[in-house]
Amino acid sequence: MTDLIRDLILRWRDDPAGTYQSWFLWDERLKNFRSIRRGLQQVVTEITAGTFGVAYRGSSLETVVHSIAEQRQIFKGADHAFLWKPKLRIPDIYENPANQKAFGQLLDTCLCCNTDEHVVSAIHAIDARKIKGLGPAVANLLYFLHPTIMPPFNTAIVNGYNALTGSKMKLGRWEEYLAMRQGILKLNATYRSLLSNDLGAIGGLLFDLGSGRYTAPPLEDNETARKLWEADLHQVREQSAKEARILAAERETDHTHTEIQGWLRDLGHSLGYDVWIAANDHSRPWQDGKLGDGCLSVLPGFTTETQGAESVRLIDVLWLDRDSHRIVAAFEVEHSTTIYSGIVRMLDLALGSEAQALEGLFLVAPDKREADVREQLKRPAFSRIADLKVRYLPYGALEKDRAAIARFGHGLKPVQAISHALTPI
Repeated sequence: MTDLIRDLILRWRDDPAGTYQSWFLWDERLKNFRSIRRGLQQVVTEITAGTFGVAYRGSSLETVVHSIAEQRQIFKGADHAFLWKPKLRIPDIYENPANQKAFGQLLDTCLCCNTDEHVVSAIHAIDARKIKGLGPAVANLLYFLHPTIMPPFNTAIVNGYNALTGSKMKLGRWEEYLAMRQGILKLNATYRSLLSNDLGAIGGLLFDLGSGRYTAPPLEDNETARKLWEADLHQVREQSAKEARILAAERETDHTHTEIQGWLRDLGHSLGYDVWIAANDHSRPWQDGKLGDGCLSVLPGFTTETQGAESVRLIDVLWLDRDSHRIVAAFEVEHSTTIYSGIVRMLDLALGSEAQALEGLFLVAPDKREADVREQLKRPAFSRIADLKVRYLPYGALEKDRAAIARFGHGLKPVQAISHALTPI
């Protein structure tokens, strides 16, 4: 059985359409951890202050969960558990102040702690309250706080775990989730050399099993069953070839994101600025070299001790004054993902302990996304955007005018001229 599971993992890792390659190794996945943590801190702050409200729609929690749900495949539908069902009065954390505070305490404890014992103890505390409708779907929030402690959770993951282990875990109860978590940790320890300390990897494997992309190895020692299972694996490989066109389109999205970063890099250099490229994008291929070629290798003023420094170093492109090393402008390229993470990184830059008098904060996105971005900025979680004067820079204007700006422009004025103010209505 061990050999069969190892074979399964190896084939799954090589599958370009499986969650390992399409989600777990996705660069944008790591960028979202900081912003989701920041969002959960906002939820706790509002609950503590009594300003969270009595509805899911429009709340800071909706903003965070929406950001999680837009993570590819595995978290699709993550918001269903938190949607207010008025007829059932669940989940009972909106109209019940005591339950809402208990939920805030769970998040606050998990934000502050860093051990298995503390996290599990906090779960037992919330479970003891028996809050109607508030079950282990919350683990999807906790995963982004403690990815090496808490595995993600949904129906497909439970089904995948049962199929792989022969268990009969049920959905919806914390005690079942914690028991499954122990089994997942043991599985992950056995195959860690093929997986990761980050439990998102094994969560993705279980998701692909439970959603039907892969069939679990036969539990019994039966030659016929093994051959049937190997035939299923072969069929998945053929199916992956048919999905190549979809994956090519997704890679084109990533390529476009890199292309826009390259335009901004070159434009910044032409205008006389030093340029910083997001830390995890430095080595991306661009033209005949790397995206980070000719750019700063260290971001001045942001050490590992600086609050929010990790988030700031993930901003897609920064322009810095060459003499003072002051950050002049920040650009977040949002091709198809939620704008939430980019906004949070800008907040960390503009409002953090090393806050600087920025001349420009820009969301760079396709022309057709401007209406959607304006709509999202109406959320309460983005109330500080009006103060920051974030602007919308459309791809079309950047493509059309960047050559002229590079040749004749000076400072940020020409870039501001082709962008639009994003003050919420």
